[in-house]
Amino acid sequence: MPTLTANKIAAIIANVERVIVGKHEAVTLAVAALLADGHMLIDDIPGVGKTTLAQSLARSVDGIFKRVQFTPDLLPSDLTGVSIWDPGRQDFVFRPGPVFANIVLADEINRATPKSQAALLECMEERQVSADGVSYPVPRPFMVIATENPIEYEGTYSLPEAELDRFLLRIRLGYPQPAEEAVILEQQRLRHPKESVEPVVDSQELLELQQRVRQVYLEDSLKAYIVELVNATRTHPEVELGASPRGSLALMRLSQALAAAEGREYVIPEDIRSVAVAALAHRLCLSPDWQMRGRSAEDIIREILAAHPPPLGRRRSEP
Repeated sequence: MPTLTANKIAAIIANVERVIVGKHEAVTLAVAALLADGHMLIDDIPGVGKTTLAQSLARSVDGIFKRVQFTPDLLPSDLTGVSIWDPGRQDFVFRPGPVFANIVLADEINRATPKSQAALLECMEERQVSADGVSYPVPRPFMVIATENPIEYEGTYSLPEAELDRFLLRIRLGYPQPAEEAVILEQQRLRHPKESVEPVVDSQELLELQQRVRQVYLEDSLKAYIVELVNATRTHPEVELGASPRGSLALMRLSQALAAAEGREYVIPEDIRSVAVAALAHRLCLSPDWQMRGRSAEDIIREILAAHPPPLGRRRSEP
């Protein structure tokens, strides 16, 4: 992978980390999702920087950013747009909604009704909006970053498995460490640092980076390893519904993005293993008995990784 590509990716990560303090792994995964041309779900408690991460990412790539606050009264047309009668043209004219942006923040997505969630689903999967029998493509690049607060259940709707499967990965930020929180206080004493974030690449450069990520080589043994890990989620005794083939594609795309970020033209096993939890856990449905015992999907993925060592091949220490 050309050094210039790795430098641009590193610049995006560093730019976002000027605002998101002490969350290098989460920021790297978020940038990897963007490079892999996928969507991201941030499932975390309020106030830890979910919205700020999305805004900083959009500013770093000079993208059009739109935020939609998902509420129970949100209509599908509030997302996608609406046709309005134009007296001058004597015809209906389509007015695009907020999904016509490069990065769309779907804030508290689980507060909207299933009908509004379904309207977002077409945009995520088909990269288009259908209105009055006409399809309108969304801009490229295009990424949906959805957030949900796991501790608030009243007035929320669970995301269906089909929608969860459309997210390339799910991350959590968590509370900052005390020293990191002190840095946040100092950063925001006068103004929020996100206001000073400047683009480090433009939209065209981002599209080129996404194409280069897809060219990262994945040898056959690692393809087989990805299939092995995903198949293990389908046969695990604690799992009612395992990961779909989208899980395999997510592992491949994210591992390619991590390899590109490190300046490599090939994927190594550590790339796959480091993204497995983020790429697969949200796709699993555990049996009720095991959920009552306090087991999580993340625990299952870690067990699968421990039980399935990677194939012999190139490692991170190699040039």
